[in-house]
Amino acid sequence: MLAKEQLKIAMLSVHSCPVGKLGRRDTGGMNVYIRELACELGRRGHTVDIYTRAHDPMDDQIIELGEGVRLIHLDAGEVEDIHKLAVYVHLADFACKLESFRKHNDLRYDLIHSHYWLSGWVGRRIQGWWNVPHITMFHTLGAVKNAIGVGEEEPELRIQTEQELVKNCNRVITATEKERQDLNDYYNASSQIISVIPCGVNLNLFQPVDKSFARHRLGFNTNSNIVLFVGRVDPLKGIDKLFVAISYLRQRREVRLVVIGGDDYSQPEVKGLMMLSRELQIEDLVTFAGAVKQEDLPFYYSAADVCVIPSYYESFGLVALESLACETPIVSTRVGGIESIVVQGENGYIVTANTPHILADMIAVLLTKQDTGSMTTDLTRGIVARFSWSNIAEAIVEEYRAELSNYTVQVG
Repeated sequence: MLAKEQLKIAMLSVHSCPVGKLGRRDTGGMNVYIRELACELGRRGHTVDIYTRAHDPMDDQIIELGEGVRLIHLDAGEVEDIHKLAVYVHLADFACKLESFRKHNDLRYDLIHSHYWLSGWVGRRIQGWWNVPHITMFHTLGAVKNAIGVGEEEPELRIQTEQELVKNCNRVITATEKERQDLNDYYNASSQIISVIPCGVNLNLFQPVDKSFARHRLGFNTNSNIVLFVGRVDPLKGIDKLFVAISYLRQRREVRLVVIGGDDYSQPEVKGLMMLSRELQIEDLVTFAGAVKQEDLPFYYSAADVCVIPSYYESFGLVALESLACETPIVSTRVGGIESIVVQGENGYIVTANTPHILADMIAVLLTKQDTGSMTTDLTRGIVARFSWSNIAEAIVEEYRAELSNYTVQVG
């Protein structure tokens, strides 16, 4: 393939729709990643079709996301939200529906880019039909989640599928060096097939908003320090540790915790957190904002004094990038790519564990530094600029072209 040829890419996000509302059970950083990467590739003249499972009868089958970018819903199983593990039994049907759609519309793709292990299964199947390179991203790894031992145990089916994908796909893209090492340690993956390319951030959307304006717009009529959590309501996120930290912090500061995330499926976890807030006597200090549209997130980040990531595990930590792009500093555990984003004491703090008193201490230190005006924004802007989607897409395209130039068409 010539170096400057425009590419036709089949992107797979089978179990989770890239335009789903963030903070719900199966929507988060991966959804943002797929949508933003595809649209940036489209702006560069490439053609991207994102295939996902139809889950809402009100959705059109084809949705134009941007120049050269389409989201295509395929019927596979009930047209409703179902648990992601329940999607597995529909994967073969999904692959057949995809192939039928491709043939009916006379489409041809240069490569497949799958996201998450369920999509990877489909990617491996259709690669055998199309004879093109298959590039995959796991975003999270089942073996790592099980090793952490928090929340639901991942099934052996997932572990085996990820193991097979590592052996059979052409390339694995990871967001961090840590994930590369995890693939080596847990799946005996060859470093030769792994490329590390970080996640990106939409710098046109995520920009600082005047704090007073943002608080007024959101109805936060308070002089208290606002501590923000953004993400799925999931045990792996360590939100309960943050609640306990707030109970310690309130003795030193006037604080309010705003929790963004959660949907109908995570109500048991939300109710558990509400009960915990009552036990800790901080229920009057906690606001559950629910799932929030991405375009509204900059107002929340800008209204906050600190964004906290108390997670046990993150594949990258996109929330940190978004918050820093809005010039709101971070307190985070050492997860994902945080160490490439946060400069200790300059734009936030990295803690060794999500132990509540450590979280409370670091939040207090950060808020004190903000009081004295000693947090750095120039440094933060320089760091965040490196993660523009333009830079990330350029690196991804280089990987695509390298795989295409090295790919040997299978005969027979």
